[in-house]
Amino acid sequence: MQKMYLIVNLVAGRTTIAEKLGDIIDLFTKAGYEVTVHPTQDGGDAARSAEFACGSGFDIIVCAGGDGTLSQCLQGIMHSAHRLPIGYIPAGSTNDFARSLGIPKTPLEAAISIINGKPVPCDVGGFNGDYFSYIVAFGAFTNISYETPQPIKNLLGHTAYVLNGLTQLTSIRAKRMRVEFGDTVIEDDFIYGMVTNSASVAGLLSMKDFLPDDGLFEVLLIKKPANVMQLQEIVRSLLNINIDIDKDYIKFFRTDKITFTSLGGEEISWTRDGEYGGGAAVNTIVNYNRAVAFMINDEDRLRLAKDGQYDVYVPIVDNEE
Repeated sequence: MQKMYLIVNLVAGRTTIAEKLGDIIDLFTKAGYEVTVHPTQDGGDAARSAEFACGSGFDIIVCAGGDGTLSQCLQGIMHSAHRLPIGYIPAGSTNDFARSLGIPKTPLEAAISIINGKPVPCDVGGFNGDYFSYIVAFGAFTNISYETPQPIKNLLGHTAYVLNGLTQLTSIRAKRMRVEFGDTVIEDDFIYGMVTNSASVAGLLSMKDFLPDDGLFEVLLIKKPANVMQLQEIVRSLLNINIDIDKDYIKFFRTDKITFTSLGGEEISWTRDGEYGGGAAVNTIVNYNRAVAFMINDEDRLRLAKDGQYDVYVPIVDNEE
């Protein structure tokens, strides 16, 4: 009998995971798992619990919560010598990473997907010594996800982020930065930048040709607009089409490592997987290729893509012999 460590955020999402917790445990038990349940107690508890599970003879970790809870679980797994595979039951407001991997939206369907899935190695991001599952970002709107009250996020989902973001349009402040990746160096004023490993961001932006295990990040940089009309064009470009743009004021590219340096010397504040990620004058982001295995059911992924429940078809390629 395999031993499962189930980490649960009981307050995540519009419908609390607590309502389905008994059914979830029953499904896993019937599938032959011995389930140990741990409800998170504070912001760093998921990380500590995941690290404990990796060193305590468990066979699999299951995270039930939002993208922030999943990010915390990855902190614990990446700090462990023995990295367990992880199953994800999305229960947050947006769940971008679950969308990217083709994980069903409802808790019970996600649990069944874990039972029928297989471990697939995926990339993990490194950020100033910490880790992230799908995004780090700076600039306009990046504080919205962690400053929007949880009850509002539970009620409105990702619409809450958009509504809060509109109030900040008049106060966008550009940051003078040096961006270094590969042999390229860019110096300019940026109002936004994000480094992602996800097919979508906030349920709105869609990344073309995304692969979760290719060792590369998708990077989007937005320069300071020269006028209001250019700002409107930026918003229209991002919301109405898949990211396939490289204009004077929008840069999109892929890389496995990138460094952002504040040319003014001040710290740059970042969001990491929807939570506050701290800040520094120099920030280095690296891709840990295929570092953690996620339980993924290919049949569910293909079905959800075909049904149009996800905007982007995500091919999962296992390159191991």
